[in-house]
Amino acid sequence: MSILPYANQNVWELVAYKPGKPIEETARELGMAPEDIVKLASNENSLGPSPRALEAMRQAVAGVHIYPDGASFALRSRLAADYGVSFEQTAVGNGSSELIELLGHAFLKPGTEVVAAEYSFAMYSIVAKLFGAAYVSVPNKPDWTHDLQGMLRAITPQTRLVFITNPTNPVGTMVGQAEVDAFMAAVPEHVTVVFDEAYMEFADEQVDTAKYVRDGRNVAVLRTFSKAYGLAGVRVGYAITSEEIAGLINKARSPFNVNLIAQVGALAALDDTEHLRRSVEMVNEGRAAYYAVFDAMGLEYIPCHTNFILVRVGDGAKVYAEALARGVITRPMGGYGLPEYIRITIGCAAENNKCLSVLREILALR
Repeated sequence: MSILPYANQNVWELVAYKPGKPIEETARELGMAPEDIVKLASNENSLGPSPRALEAMRQAVAGVHIYPDGASFALRSRLAADYGVSFEQTAVGNGSSELIELLGHAFLKPGTEVVAAEYSFAMYSIVAKLFGAAYVSVPNKPDWTHDLQGMLRAITPQTRLVFITNPTNPVGTMVGQAEVDAFMAAVPEHVTVVFDEAYMEFADEQVDTAKYVRDGRNVAVLRTFSKAYGLAGVRVGYAITSEEIAGLINKARSPFNVNLIAQVGALAALDDTEHLRRSVEMVNEGRAAYYAVFDAMGLEYIPCHTNFILVRVGDGAKVYAEALARGVITRPMGGYGLPEYIRITIGCAAENNKCLSVLREILALR
């Protein structure tokens, strides 16, 4: 007898988040050495973590028999100082993905709504479904950016969370300060606006959303250490928000949700501004290299403000599979409603060159 009819229907009916294919699994399937696989699927940092973070984490290993600081006091205190907010206006999570779920715990239930752009991080719709909330998807503008005025029009008295991904995943576009300010001037007070800024470190134009937190607005600014800081494997993200919203997040989270290694690694990474500079520089150089080759090949792509690029290759699933067979892992976009595209993480020069060589070979055979 199946137990599923007795399970929570919202969970049973979920389509689970599908991460990028791991290097180890690909190596086993292809009979290749892991070092011969290039993974450009999950927007990780090819430079790796900061040397300062590595050293701090190595030293912390000796203390893993003790529970970590449940309040993440040192990390949250540093973040509060950096953003000019109080300690009570911060929260940390097991990646920013956990913070998205914790916001769901705080605000969503059947009869409520979530508003987000059509092309947004998959976790928004998953969390809405998990808590029985309606998910309202607003089409992007012709230039692929969020239609913030359209999102305003989609807000109803039942709307609790509005997610603005800036720069956006999976397309890489962003909205500027003027558009954000115009949106915030009109958004109703019963809505919590979530600015998901996982890729903001890579953007040429920085948008100040933390000022709304300092102004007492119902805003949560989410950042992560998984991308520019190169700490995806230890999972740590943070929220800058109001005391009330941070209080709700901290009530909903599990005890010790951010482990010791993550806390000390993140804190040390914040001090390594040189590593952050090199990471951004690597992406800028790689982005220019992809643009040049795609232009020469006549491929349509979306100019990006992120460490990934979305490119139109025809049958995205087929190109993904053919690249995978050659040891290059990209991300097919059919699950996002973009079956003609693949998403490519911008890595180091050697990784980018291998990916471009493989794409030239595959597309030349068409």
